[in-house]
Amino acid sequence: MTDVKEKISDVVKANDVVLFMKGTKEMPQCGFSSRVAGVLNYMGVDYSDVNVLADTDIRQGIKDYSDWPTIPQLYVKGEFVGGCDIITEMTLSGELDTLFEQSGVAYDKDAAEKIRAANG
Repeated sequence: MTDVKEKISDVVKANDVVLFMKGTKEMPQCGFSSRVAGVLNYMGVDYSDVNVLADTDIRQGIKDYSDWPTIPQLYVKGEFVGGCDIITEMTLSGELDTLFEQSGVAYDKDAAEKIRAANG
């Protein structure tokens, strides 16, 4: 398990934004992963995706690593942000914009505003 934890830690530290998800950002394989990837894709965020379905050790390991029971899981600048519900709430409240700005992560502010307008 230590190897898995180290592997996850390396991925989280090496990328400004990482989404551990079911499927890939081009082809999500669950609705929750699709929602978070869709938000990031629409907002033009440059992020790495890790398909937990491709590696059962990573699939369980990420849950242990974050002490969070569900997937997807978003990390920004090495910090766990949350899963689908949290990312959805943060997107709609503007908190995700703030996090990206404070972290120096580029994103399309107009796209973020369009998401809020469509869901307001």
